[in-house]
Amino acid sequence: MPTIKEILQTMDYGPAPESTKEANAWLDQHGRRFGLFIDGAWSEAATTFATSNPADGSELAQVTQATGDDVERAVQAARRAQPGWVALGGQGRARVMYSLARLLQKHARLFAVLETLDNGKTIRETRDADLPLAARHFYHHAGWAALQAEEFADYRAVGVVGQIVPWNFPLLMLAWKIAPALAAGNTVVFKPAEFTPLTALLFAEICQQAGVPAGVVNIVTGDGAVGEAIVNHPGIDKLAFTGSTEVGRIIRKATAGTGKKLSLELGGKSPFIVFDDADLDAAVEGLVDSIWFNQGQVCCAGSRLLVQESSYERFIAKVKARMQNLRVGSPLDKSNDIGALVDPIQQQRIHALVESARTEGCEVWQPACEAPSAGAWYLPTLITGASTSAAVAQAEIFGPVLVAMSFRTPSEAVQLANNTVYGLAACVWSESISLALDVAPQIKAGVVWINTANQFDAACGFGGYKESGFGREGGKEGMYEYLTPLSEDARPAAPLVADKGRVKASEEANLATAPFAIDRTAKLYIGGKQARPDGAYSRAINGANGAFLADVGEGNRKDIRNAVEAAHKASGWSRATAHNRAQVLYYIAENLAIRADEFAQRIAAQTGAKEAAREVQASIERLFYWAAWCDKYDGAAHQPPMHGITVALNEPVGVIGIVCPNENPLLGFISLVAPALALGNRVVAVPSEAHPLSATDLYQVLDTSDLPGGALNIVTGSASELARTLASHGDVDAVWRHDGSAEGCAEVERLSSDSLKRTWVGGAKGRDWFDAKQACGRTVLQHASQVKNVWIPYGV
Repeated sequence: MPTIKEILQTMDYGPAPESTKEANAWLDQHGRRFGLFIDGAWSEAATTFATSNPADGSELAQVTQATGDDVERAVQAARRAQPGWVALGGQGRARVMYSLARLLQKHARLFAVLETLDNGKTIRETRDADLPLAARHFYHHAGWAALQAEEFADYRAVGVVGQIVPWNFPLLMLAWKIAPALAAGNTVVFKPAEFTPLTALLFAEICQQAGVPAGVVNIVTGDGAVGEAIVNHPGIDKLAFTGSTEVGRIIRKATAGTGKKLSLELGGKSPFIVFDDADLDAAVEGLVDSIWFNQGQVCCAGSRLLVQESSYERFIAKVKARMQNLRVGSPLDKSNDIGALVDPIQQQRIHALVESARTEGCEVWQPACEAPSAGAWYLPTLITGASTSAAVAQAEIFGPVLVAMSFRTPSEAVQLANNTVYGLAACVWSESISLALDVAPQIKAGVVWINTANQFDAACGFGGYKESGFGREGGKEGMYEYLTPLSEDARPAAPLVADKGRVKASEEANLATAPFAIDRTAKLYIGGKQARPDGAYSRAINGANGAFLADVGEGNRKDIRNAVEAAHKASGWSRATAHNRAQVLYYIAENLAIRADEFAQRIAAQTGAKEAAREVQASIERLFYWAAWCDKYDGAAHQPPMHGITVALNEPVGVIGIVCPNENPLLGFISLVAPALALGNRVVAVPSEAHPLSATDLYQVLDTSDLPGGALNIVTGSASELARTLASHGDVDAVWRHDGSAEGCAEVERLSSDSLKRTWVGGAKGRDWFDAKQACGRTVLQHASQVKNVWIPYGV
């Protein structure tokens, strides 16, 4: 007679298929043929393409291939509708969005089944994860709409937003993007993925039911040509894109110099770190959710398993045992874990990458099970023995493939975790909360989950660092992506020219004997020391009256390289306490104040400005202002619907290259450099090309103000040449350019696409550097920081 244990081992789940009756009825109701949704109405289906069920390859419907003219109609409809949508007010928009949220819940099962049919992911995922979170986004952002007048009083809607999403989370990505856009008062031209358009079309129907005004939401379907038309349309004010890093680069280049606001949520190669004190069984379950959720077709999938050496063999054995129990089969069966890949093309790409690992000598392990013969399938896969430089360890596979490695110490774990061009997410598993919270801030990723995985909520921002893109979705930081500061509308059309006045005779005499006259060749400032330019060239700087004032070094590519290296060595500045950074900035302000008259004379001699003394005083006050912000720009503790909290940390961006304005050469320099330093960034600054002496005169002030060497580096020379080098440099994390050069700003944005570094450019417009609304505030703080959300569950 069999034992209870033997009986239990033979037990298995029975089939639990989900009915497709209502989904098929909805498709049949439309004749399985769909037009576009533009200006609140449906167009007739013209040229169409098939959307298919990945699980068996059967055709679901024919969907319209939009044209450039269709995109034009959609943008015009959105432009016409936008003023009325804003005029409806926050409360009015909130009511419409609440209605959308309720309708999503009311039709949740229809949406879930349709999503599974079109995408191939399991019904458990669409039903239990995608739909509830999509509705949550509309509820949450309806609240932001109601609070907009109070919480975002100094901001306005961007205007018309173009949004392009991938096929892995079709409805959820729609909610992530459309909900904040509508809440802020924007109108939308939305393009779903070519492979998975059906739930977006169903959403268009509930927009009609919810009373969304015509033109507020427009949905255009089609291939990449439609996305390209949206990207290049001059009537689009902001683009939000989720997809591959390669396409993200193309979009960054295409939008360079257009003034379009841009957010990119791109690829990832996320580490899943398991320390030897972790609950290994819980970590295995977290790993299943991290890498095999949605067949691994998740940008933040934990595809790199890093296990502490002492537990490696034991943990890998547990992983294999768990993989053996994963059920692969019909995504409509509620007892299955692994569904179909979205398309055979994806299947072929994954297979090629896995076979390359096998060729390189890696061990490739799969559970002993069979996938259905029809459709696009790939078994869960574990790869061991890969080097850190192997393709499978560096490339985003975007499939159910896990690459495992070991580490010895926490510092090695961090080093391995950061050994990637991506920086989207990470998981840390340890029973020591002290260890976990020590490691989490060191990982260069926008989201870190501690003892959990793949947690999302509308109240918590999501987005990446490095080549995982920039911008955030969700939370308050996600709302800012769809808003523009009112101060931007007040900026002058061109850089302001100061009123000129003749330098007084006494000032001319003082200049001849001032400390600045001792050495009339101003060097560069790199690593806390004055340095001769690599090219050994200098440039004469003449005053407003044409008289020679001094020579300055002509910096070049090598000087920028040296400055960037010095900045990276000064990483202690980023780790310093906010209080310490504040003290240093206060000290700089005090030392500048002592020499205020000298600096005023220098400004007057260079520019001929009448109000040079006012500029110096404003610079001193600006330093005090940013010193005050050092320990005031706090993060937040969110309370998502989980047993725990999410801590949003405002982290420094890293190394920022800053090209300063020609107008107000001291105030413009301080207004950009000080906030970057205040938040812990290290800076490579290019001072005013026309009037650089106000920056080079600061060397002595910096030397006596306890600023660590390398925290601020100053390289004089051609703004365009040096900006070009900064934008192309792989170890520069962001570039700001505010010298009024439209062409130069466009070049910075274009060149930044190679490493997808963040940019903040002024374009051809000017900025009143004396006006605190234009030169200070949270907008500047947001440019000088990036938000990391750390998820910390209780009692785990």
